[in-house]
Amino acid sequence: MKIAIPVENKTLDSSVNPSFGRAPYFLIYDVNTKESTFIENTAATSTGGAGIKAAQIIVDNKVNAVLSLQLGENAAAVLKDANIKIYKTTDVSIKGNIEAFINERLSFLDEIHAGFHGRRR
Repeated sequence: MKIAIPVENKTLDSSVNPSFGRAPYFLIYDVNTKESTFIENTAATSTGGAGIKAAQIIVDNKVNAVLSLQLGENAAAVLKDANIKIYKTTDVSIKGNIEAFINERLSFLDEIHAGFHGRRR
């Protein structure tokens, strides 16, 4: 199973980025093989639609679940249409969230916001 987490830097010691669509990178982590791959979020600098574009990057990487602090409704719709589960991060630590996911301690992210629609936070 592959999970994706929006992150600040390309290291497992990095922090979870609070923004899904504007995160500089995504960690793609395979919970079975423990393989980590960092990919650039090319949507981060978009003038609009960053969440949708970022969600499509996740879909294209054949991820099974996303771990994120928050998510806009358009990005959530793309992920849900692709049957990707969305969990709420509980820690700023990447490793802490991976551990919590593996131990089934993360809740589904059910508070989806309206999105920022071109406005940076």
